[in-house]
Amino acid sequence: MTIALRILVSDGAVLATDSAATIMGADASGRQVVYNVYNNANKVFNLYKGLPIGMATWGIGNLGAYSISTLVKDFRRLLKDGDPSRRIDPTSYTIEEVAHKLAQYVYRDHYAPMYAGKQGSVELGLAVVGYSSKSDFAEEWKVAMDGAGCHGPEVTRPAGEMGMQFDGQPELICRICNGVSLNLPGVLMELGLDLQQAQETDRACRTKLQAPLVVPSMSIQDVIDVADYLVSCTIGYARFMPGPDTVGGPVEIAAITKHEGFKWVKRKHYFSMELNSGKEEWLCSAQTPVTREESSSQ
Repeated sequence: MTIALRILVSDGAVLATDSAATIMGADASGRQVVYNVYNNANKVFNLYKGLPIGMATWGIGNLGAYSISTLVKDFRRLLKDGDPSRRIDPTSYTIEEVAHKLAQYVYRDHYAPMYAGKQGSVELGLAVVGYSSKSDFAEEWKVAMDGAGCHGPEVTRPAGEMGMQFDGQPELICRICNGVSLNLPGVLMELGLDLQQAQETDRACRTKLQAPLVVPSMSIQDVIDVADYLVSCTIGYARFMPGPDTVGGPVEIAAITKHEGFKWVKRKHYFSMELNSGKEEWLCSAQTPVTREESSSQ
């Protein structure tokens, strides 16, 4: 499971996720159960090194033998060095174009062969966020995949439209930002309201109780702080609620702005940055100097 949060304001966009990967399986009766939860999954990515294009993912964590992280990094290589149908022109591209290429690669080449047409198939969500080459504002395009097919890409935040998007396990963020639970319509119907009345009441409650945590004029640092807070709260909520901790691990955050591009704010590594700075590789590959005596004897 996941919480995948994206916030777009005038100065740019922030992507934030947890790191939990939930391993599901069937018990003796065929019922789906949680086998284990690992807390080191990668869910935020830069889709093209040097360009202001990012991506967040939620849902299934692997397709066959490949993690979503590996597939996304393979796709990133294709955007730059693949055949002409895969590549983008770094001087003239759109986020919509990138989203379509990503959807085609992940769904056609990897998801569909395993899950197309199968009822109850696990879902996979992808959100591409960033700046088109000639745009002043960030935008978001979303792709959702299940057994019924590939839905999207569809624009969820066009360039110039500010706001917050979240997927995965959004219950806690809905309670904080909207003032009500996602389960409110169902509770209202249990109390005797019909579907239309329940939906109208739910909308009215959200309008009256909404907490405006995000405004278009916020600085990127403030957006980062809000994103960190909301993802961290969701992790705490999952921890203390009954059941497995299906949202957890380190919070990863990236910011995307028009002039600074894609920048990591919080990021985990399975290796030491100090041990992989490049200096050690240079020392290992350096040739041993030849002494005067050795030179004369050769």
